[in-house]
Amino acid sequence: MLKAGICNTDLELKKGYMRFKGIPGHEFVGLGIEATDSKVVGKRVVGEINLSCGKCEYCLRGMKKHCASRQVLGISNKNGALAEYLTLPLDNLHVVPSSISDIEAVFIEPLAASLEILEQIKIKRKDSVLVLGDGKLGLLIAQVIKLRTPKVFCMGRYKRKLEILKEKEIETHLFGTKIGEKFDIIVEATGNKKGLGEALSLIKPKGKIILKSTFQGEAKVDISKIVVDEIHLIGSRCGPFLRAIEVLRKKQVEVEKMVNGDFPLDRAQEAFAFAQKPGTIKILITP
Repeated sequence: MLKAGICNTDLELKKGYMRFKGIPGHEFVGLGIEATDSKVVGKRVVGEINLSCGKCEYCLRGMKKHCASRQVLGISNKNGALAEYLTLPLDNLHVVPSSISDIEAVFIEPLAASLEILEQIKIKRKDSVLVLGDGKLGLLIAQVIKLRTPKVFCMGRYKRKLEILKEKEIETHLFGTKIGEKFDIIVEATGNKKGLGEALSLIKPKGKIILKSTFQGEAKVDISKIVVDEIHLIGSRCGPFLRAIEVLRKKQVEVEKMVNGDFPLDRAQEAFAFAQKPGTIKILITP
């Protein structure tokens, strides 16, 4: 491992999410040390986090990230990246171009997850899109959607975080302020239980809500609102790594300004405590 990031999912794991016990961490860039194929040895690599069996119904249908017996790096039955060394299947690895820094490379996994939205739905230039959440994922998603439509808005809790989107000409609002309109598409990336309810209050009839938040516990929502207004709810998870690498190579998104600190691995506990502080976007760990 060369450098890894602490994700909100890692913080939720500490609260009991997925009942995971082991080494966390799934956002990373590493150096290939030993492999059955020399193409990754001595190269910087990032890794897709789902380890599939390749034989079940879902794998045979090309849905490997939904494999019935999958392991998930640092999340489910597979030790993660917050260690000196980690292992992944060769098929999961992608070589990182020299034009992408280690810090940028750590963002490839969440950037891929952001780009998955563009794989799932067609966003037209006339569509108005609201991103709820000003964490790392929300800020990435807003920038990705800006590649499709100029009518992108982001709502968050911290003015300082939202400032990152100004240079991308993305309109921002603080939670609690009235926007005065409703949206064709809303991406819920708040990371908390109230996010879906907020999205339902701002979506147009027949609109689409993309759900990105994962957290320990359950969310209470008004099901009648979903039925009466014929709202489309779409879960969204991991995405295309190669496309994320290309977006970073072209410098189409800003990521380095999201980093609030870089801790050595032997201070990981301190790093986790810092990552939980209000207003923190991204904390990195380096061996």
